[in-house]
Amino acid sequence: MRLPHDYAERVYAGVLGKIIGVYLGRPFEGWSYERIIAELGEINYYVHERRNVPLIVTDDDISGTFTFLRALPDYGNTRDLTPAQIGQIWLNYIIENRTILWWGGLGNSTEHTAYLRLKQGIPAPRSGSIALNGRVVAEQIGAQIFIDGWAMVAPGDPELAADLARRAASVSHDGEAIYGAQVVAAMEAQAFVEADLNKLLDTAVSFIPRDSVIYRLIDDIREWHQEERDWRKAREFLDRNYGYHKYGGNCHIVPNHGLVIQSLLYGDDNFQKSLMIVNTSGWDTDCNSANVGCLLGIKNGLAGIDAGPDWRGPVADRMYLPTADGGRAITDAVAEAYHVINIGRALAGAAPLAPKGGARFHFELPGAVQGFQPEDSAATRGTVALENVIGHSRRGQRSLALRYQHLAPGRVARVASATFIPPEAIVMPGYSLLASPTLYPGQTVRAAIAADATNQTPVECRLYIRTYGANDELVRTYGPAVVLTPGAEHECSWRIDDTGGAPIAEIGVELGVVREAPLPQRADGSVYLDYLTWDGVPHRAESRHRPAHPGRARLARLPGERGDHAAPGPCGRHRRARARHAALLRAAAVCRRGAARQGARRRHSSGRGRLGLVAWRYIRSAAASRRPTHPGLGRRPAAVGRAGRRPAIGWRRRGAGVYRGAYGYRCCDRAACAVSSTLSEIQPSPISHNWLEYLRHYR
Repeated sequence: MRLPHDYAERVYAGVLGKIIGVYLGRPFEGWSYERIIAELGEINYYVHERRNVPLIVTDDDISGTFTFLRALPDYGNTRDLTPAQIGQIWLNYIIENRTILWWGGLGNSTEHTAYLRLKQGIPAPRSGSIALNGRVVAEQIGAQIFIDGWAMVAPGDPELAADLARRAASVSHDGEAIYGAQVVAAMEAQAFVEADLNKLLDTAVSFIPRDSVIYRLIDDIREWHQEERDWRKAREFLDRNYGYHKYGGNCHIVPNHGLVIQSLLYGDDNFQKSLMIVNTSGWDTDCNSANVGCLLGIKNGLAGIDAGPDWRGPVADRMYLPTADGGRAITDAVAEAYHVINIGRALAGAAPLAPKGGARFHFELPGAVQGFQPEDSAATRGTVALENVIGHSRRGQRSLALRYQHLAPGRVARVASATFIPPEAIVMPGYSLLASPTLYPGQTVRAAIAADATNQTPVECRLYIRTYGANDELVRTYGPAVVLTPGAEHECSWRIDDTGGAPIAEIGVELGVVREAPLPQRADGSVYLDYLTWDGVPHRAESRHRPAHPGRARLARLPGERGDHAAPGPCGRHRRARARHAALLRAAAVCRRGAARQGARRRHSSGRGRLGLVAWRYIRSAAASRRPTHPGLGRRPAAVGRAGRRPAIGWRRRGAGVYRGAYGYRCCDRAACAVSSTLSEIQPSPISHNWLEYLRHYR
């Protein structure tokens, strides 16, 4: 498999197309065509403000796509990856009843059904089979919505993409759902090297049975496209012949796959028009829009996305991936693109890429801002604009330009990117956002910044962080200031001091006039952020005093765990597991004091020693800590008491089959170990005593 010369940029465009499609279609997901036309009209741009919902959201289409693809690196990037191994990844990364999937119940949600099968010890592909789950459940849309990553790691190799798609889809789906996923994956893989849409379709359908419904559906839509040029009438044909009244369940693959193909054919290779058609047509709008956006992003690149309205500006590369790996939950399109790129490079036998020495923010792809946005406050509004530019980098090819204007005493420019759950995402509609901070006290932040040689005056620059303080107000803390004269370059280095247990919400750069100048003047100009990154071991400060913020920090419980612990003790086969859990309890004492801690060790169930995670959450009030998490559990959970009480460890029988907890720990088939005082439900309670502290465990 030869990689295209512009492979990295095309993957980035595919990731952007995917998330733009989700953010565009999510506010009216599940609506009918008639309701969309009546209430919103044709969908030509984002409508989240009209619906009073956030633009950047957690979504199964995004989380599943980039999480399940981790099966490849976790199993050595082998082409011999099996469905059972991909199913193992589900158990490792999904937090039950919280993340990635729609938790609609056995026999109702296809993915939830498959997860329960896996948890019972039924391996893939049987976990998603028609024989076990029935045809209606097995042929819903989920296989298609998670499939784009498998295509992007197989550029120009539709056969490999279709085969990987089959294996991945079979974890939860079967029949027509797998065929639809294979078509999308094959088209996207071939789109790296082929621009003709009809040739992409010809290639894709060659991998599915000619007598399948998906094959016949695509053939009919192509025939309608030849005879009828109005997409609205074609949508009526599709609804009449392949609509929900013929293909039942919550969200069947056949009607929605038809909308994807129809939108591509009638969209005239135009990103905005294709997304308008697929979203205005209704049904599973975010899923269908994401597949269309990803394929067109790959095929036409960033230029195709940028040819219409500003899709990228409001998004600013921002993404959320809530999984059991909390350190990757707050992420961006550039970071995720490079994860995909390096998997593709590994499959092609090429070395991985680590732009600018693996810097967290490197801006090495055109237009990338990696979550950085200007602050919108009275002191900063209108003072700075961001632009990704070529040059002004000692380690790479590109940098982030900060174009500032009208700086004066009391008027500064600030830009920042999130390192933890931002305030607007604390209460997330739909899927929970579980995360851990990515930056901790004790770590050293490094950034390279340069002033444009044409600047007329010096400018003062300093890094800053904002942490959650009292009443969840963001509190700003500054690093050392440096004066940048025109043409000057500087590498900032700042070790983050202890924050008293408060999580770091964001990191940013502030620009202002030189305060020591005898008569500060207005400042206009540009500075260039080459990279910003951090490293080092997090520092913890032992303290026995109560938190300075209102409320009382308490350890809460893992979602789904009962409050009683009157269960059988461990058998001989669980001695190692008990020792590991004892290590976790020792680490819990650190979490109880609100500090970050890494280094507890455990062995992954596969024997590979991969990263595993245990999540801890602080909640504010005694009333919240005493609330039962199970319906009908009327008493106070045993593991919740005074601030500082050690959590108990419980052993509970689960019956036959394999059980995995939220952090992917496997026990034997007879019993399961469960730390019963870890992560509580996410509630709209204040985040200052609510942040997730993930302890990392290595082999």
